[in-house]
Amino acid sequence: MKLKLQDKSSIDVAESAFDAKFNEALIHQVVTAYLAGGRAGTKAQKNRSAVRGGGAKPWNQKGTGRARAGTSRSPIWVGGGRTFAAKPRNFDQKVNKKMYRAAMRSVLSELIRQDRLVVVNELTLEAPKTKLLVNKLKEFGLDNVLILNEAFDEKVFMAARNLPNVGICDVASMDPVVLIRFEKVLITVPALKLIEERLS
Repeated sequence: MKLKLQDKSSIDVAESAFDAKFNEALIHQVVTAYLAGGRAGTKAQKNRSAVRGGGAKPWNQKGTGRARAGTSRSPIWVGGGRTFAAKPRNFDQKVNKKMYRAAMRSVLSELIRQDRLVVVNELTLEAPKTKLLVNKLKEFGLDNVLILNEAFDEKVFMAARNLPNVGICDVASMDPVVLIRFEKVLITVPALKLIEERLS
């Protein structure tokens, strides 16, 4: 299949990588698993057995007129333990490589169908200046955009990091969440070819 570039030329890409069917359930599963993998899972609280103190019975069982109390570390007391205390846990969800690649193919194909993938020959800046990058994006008519390069470009990164609606990443750090986060994806031809090699 052919993809149009911003300079009105076209480039041939593999249909297996960029013309896949939209699989919403698979994309949802992969995105959920990716976000879950980023959770620390280090939350911890103490239950009544882990809280210090509370060994002695606060007062007699009968005769005081007050409610029965066996320990001052009961969950209903101030300073007591939590009833259902949180413990450290692992939120990781297993996603096979085949499923992950299929989800990425589905996302990229849908971006093309929705005209959200903008392909350019290259994106370089003379200096790491935000103004230069803003002017380039205006030429392409882009505002809320992810810039996807073949490799890390320090000048583009320095120019983009102060723009709230502009993201930047390279092919190695690309993930499904960052692809669907922005309205448009600006990708260079070398990056497109590298993705094609990985997903075909």
